[in-house]
This record gives sequence, structure tokens and C-alpha cells, in this order.
Amino acid sequence: MGLAFMHNKPKNLSADERRAVTVEAIIELAAEQNPGDITTAAIAKRMNLTQGALFRHFPSKDAIWQAAMEWVAERLLIRIDKAIMQAAESPLIALEAVFMTHIEFVVAHPGVPRMLFGELQRSEDTPAKRMVRTLLAGYGERLTMLIEAGKAQGELALEVETAAAATLFIGTIQGLVMQSLLAGQPQRMHTHAPGAFAIYRRGIERTR
Repeated sequence: MGLAFMHNKPKNLSADERRAVTVEAIIELAAEQNPGDITTAAIAKRMNLTQGALFRHFPSKDAIWQAAMEWVAERLLIRIDKAIMQAAESPLIALEAVFMTHIEFVVAHPGVPRMLFGELQRSEDTPAKRMVRTLLAGYGERLTMLIEAGKAQGELALEVETAAAATLFIGTIQGLVMQSLLAGQPQRMHTHAPGAFAIYRRGIERTR
């Protein structure tokens, strides 16, 4: 279901289709403005709906944001799991595949990191914020598995601290994302990602 679909008024959609179209509208808006300033009126306008029609599918704005975070978590982790499976013969290659997959996801959906950062900065513990924490926990578990497997198979240095390596992995991606957002050029991540991962790799790889 492409973003262009939202330019026409969506009709006769299933609950899952309506959810996906709503999430796409939010992600588009988040790429254009501060996610905290996105109103239900703006979401409805982007979808060519009335607010009343929007609230027939979602009981509140918090429910809309929770659906958005669930969509992000599901799609990103599915892509990560696919990258891991395709590089199953080497944990180190799998780590690189995950790194590049994450970058590709952000380039395709530049509004997503702004939404995630926005939720984590909120003081209240919302369902959407809890979903972001769940996403990060699941992501961290996958990285821990790969790093431990890499040490067991002799690809990574045994002295590498697994938790620190996982944190640095995510932090490197976040750094690339922040720089691209500040520059307003998400595509620049394609240019800098390989070099950034190469530096990360040298820090954890076992020397022969």
C-alpha cells in the first residue's frame, strides 16, 4: 500500500488497512513537522477524512500513536530478522546486514526516527512510549545474540563487552540519523553508513 493511496479518500477499508493508511499519514506528517505538533485534525486532513471518521477507528489520539509505534516496531523487526536469516552463516556479516537494513528503513521513512525520539522525550508513560521501549528491547536482544554468536565462532574479540557493543551499534545508527535530520538530507545516510560500520567493525572484530 503506497503513500500515494492517501491522496484519495480511503473507502471500504478493513481495520488493518485503515490502520496502515493512518500510520502512513502520521509518518508523512512527522517527516514534515515536529511530531508533537501533529493534531488529529491534521491526520484526518491528510487522509481526506473528518475527525469523526478517524475516531470511529481509534478511540483517542494516544491510540493512534500506539498503532503507529506498533507498525514501526513490527515492520523494522521483520526486516531485521530477514537480514539476520539471509546472513546466518556469519554473525559479523549479519550485524552489517542489520545495520544497513536499519539505515534503509530510516531513509524510506524519515518521519520514523523523529516519532521515536519524540516519544522517548515525553515525561508521561504512554502506550506508545512503552511500545518504543519494547522495540528497543527486542532489537537489543537480537544484537546480543549476534554478538555472542560472533564471539563463540571466533569472528569477534572475546574481550568485547556485549552490552556495550550493542549500545554502540544503536548509537552509531542514531548518530547518522541525527546528522541526516539536521541536514535535512536522509539520503546522505547511504553515503556515510558503510564507513561508519567499518569503524564499528574494527572495534569488535577479532584480529587474526
